[in-house]
Amino acid sequence: MIVFEWMNSQLLKMQWLDDLVRLLVENVFGLSIESQLGGSIHFFIYDVIKIFILLSVLIFGISYIQSFFPPERTKKLMGRFNGITANIIAALLGTVTPFCSCSSIPLFIGFTGAGLPIGVTFSFLISSPLVDIASIILLASIFNWKIAIAYVAVGLILAVAGGTIISRLKLEKYVEPFVYGNKIHDIQQEKLSVKERLEFAKDQVLDIIKKVWLYILIGVGIGAVIHNWIPESVITAVLGDDKWYSVPLASIIGIPIYADIFGILPIAEALVAKGAGLGTVLSFMMGVTALSLPSIIMLKKVVKSKLLWTFIGIVTAGIIIIGYLFNAFAYLLY
Repeated sequence: MIVFEWMNSQLLKMQWLDDLVRLLVENVFGLSIESQLGGSIHFFIYDVIKIFILLSVLIFGISYIQSFFPPERTKKLMGRFNGITANIIAALLGTVTPFCSCSSIPLFIGFTGAGLPIGVTFSFLISSPLVDIASIILLASIFNWKIAIAYVAVGLILAVAGGTIISRLKLEKYVEPFVYGNKIHDIQQEKLSVKERLEFAKDQVLDIIKKVWLYILIGVGIGAVIHNWIPESVITAVLGDDKWYSVPLASIIGIPIYADIFGILPIAEALVAKGAGLGTVLSFMMGVTALSLPSIIMLKKVVKSKLLWTFIGIVTAGIIIIGYLFNAFAYLLY
């Protein structure tokens, strides 16, 4: 237990980095981290470095594993299952794909074009941006393992339930016809050498960092402002867990924002620290990642309005229910 606590503190929460940044702010900048400016600078430097270190290490490891599972092989694996089991497998596979919702849509097109039921592909589409291994570790580093595991559990349940409902509604005719003509091709990643797999993993890290670095900087910057400049009374007045409207409000506010979960986590961290309800903040995160406006616009190109609005309605309802549940039972997670 002591070893686990040490690893959690030093490897995930990076207490050593927190201490180093504290020394930098106090001894080099001459600022107290108890002050608003010093606290903001400490929050920004510490969170940016921590997120980039964890993100790089995790994406590298995940991508190396992914090199054994190219799209065609993944499709064949999912094709072995039927019914809700297939939805569960698709949701679980979504957790090992470190993609934002926009990046997941091309795979959604490929899987649907390859003959997988749309309910199964929607389970993948919901799960992939919402829950991935990197975000689990980052959640644990910011909050704790109970919250991270609970978030993953409800995210997977939402993905499975959403895909299953869409399957039962028989909405295949509302997928644009051209989608069924798009096949995914096996790039024979299982034949790569170790060196090629390492190169593939490195390229994935660089590619994802290029896509998310700006959102991380913006997110951490906003988090620093919230954490050190906005009074707690203001946050709790709007987003406190005792406000019935806070969860749907946070869910809706999150939809127009396009950011990766890695950029949203620092904002979530600051909001919770200032008194916002845990469920309210997680609903905001889920709205941003699963229902971002750019991803909805992209999805509109491949599905018709009835299927699109069904998807939005199911996911929004699920996010709101999850938010209320987390607010009600948050005391069990600390």
